[in-house]
Amino acid sequence: MSLSDTPRANRLHIGIFGRRNSGKSSLINALTGQEIALVSDVPGTTTDPVYKTMEIHGIGPCVFIDTAGFDDEGALGLMRVEKTKAAAEKTDIALVVISDGDFEKELSWTKTLQEKKTPVILIVNKADTLEDPQLLADRIQTKSGLRPLIVSAKDKTGIREIREELIRRLPEDFEAVSITGNLVKEGDVVLLVMPQDIQAPKGRLILPQVQTLRELLDKKCIVLSATTDKLDAALSFLSSPPVLIITDSQVFRTVFDKKPKESKLTSFSVLFANYKGDLAYFVESAAAIDALTPDSRVLIAEACTHAPLSEDIGREKLPALLRKRIGDALQIDIVCGADFPEDLSPYDLVIHCGACMFNRKHVLSRVDSARTQKVPMSNYGVALAYLSGILDQIDLD
Repeated sequence: MSLSDTPRANRLHIGIFGRRNSGKSSLINALTGQEIALVSDVPGTTTDPVYKTMEIHGIGPCVFIDTAGFDDEGALGLMRVEKTKAAAEKTDIALVVISDGDFEKELSWTKTLQEKKTPVILIVNKADTLEDPQLLADRIQTKSGLRPLIVSAKDKTGIREIREELIRRLPEDFEAVSITGNLVKEGDVVLLVMPQDIQAPKGRLILPQVQTLRELLDKKCIVLSATTDKLDAALSFLSSPPVLIITDSQVFRTVFDKKPKESKLTSFSVLFANYKGDLAYFVESAAAIDALTPDSRVLIAEACTHAPLSEDIGREKLPALLRKRIGDALQIDIVCGADFPEDLSPYDLVIHCGACMFNRKHVLSRVDSARTQKVPMSNYGVALAYLSGILDQIDLD
């Protein structure tokens, strides 16, 4: 990935939902102007959700999610439906496709999506095959309160209206949240402390470092980078203290002890806690660490699915710090990627990674699940700052 690329996790996620053979794949092809989704008259052709990154004029970088029909049947079909539900958790805007007069399931899905605060656009598709698409649209509006768009993916009619509605329905805060927020302004000197351990293979920076660096350059900041062992040397090169120091959370305490008192301090993980999730809830939930006992149970959730490594922060370092503080009997479960339990009630605390691989909607859906079940949920960087005794002395916004 180059510095100019937009990572998939930062793109608007547009989910296409509907029953089997309702024309979801054809609709994606019509919207994008490309044959990116497999089209077939055989119901159930789309199995696992298909993610396709695109650039759409007026919308910008986005991801279309072509999902399996939510009416799929049988043991395998139910597994596909579960993956469709998982795709809904990451959807910023949903297109719900209706192709005939039986639309109860579609409206049920619409209600579920709306409960997740996901904007929904109803689509009457296959208008070229319907006897009276306007009458169907009227019935749907009467039942749901939403006026559907009438479309024929085959004839390419109504496609412009969908694009226009997508632009109108863009989440208000989609572009408003930045990684560094109000911590810096143009001309500020920023020091990045980036220990290149086994998690960052030779020749590469990890994604949060790349994305933060790009934003700082876009903000016209002056950026200096160093590994932890060169922190003193980096500071000595500067005629005045840096406005902000951003560090890897694993060396929070080390950097805190050495930083000039004039410099603000945060970490990549804390920045991403705000950029991707709910920082206030993560900070509030960190206090739950004090209530843990050797009989407690903690869930550590990683967005990445890499193989375990000896210096892994989620699988090795964080569990070691927690057990050192609480006791070796502390039960710690670790999940990664899309694996995240629906039932969080067995846990006394959830600690999530910075989630650079997830879009914000995906992380917030997990936060909402934890909050609804009254389970504290924090973040790697926030938890490490709390364990280091410096959470109240770092800069959060």
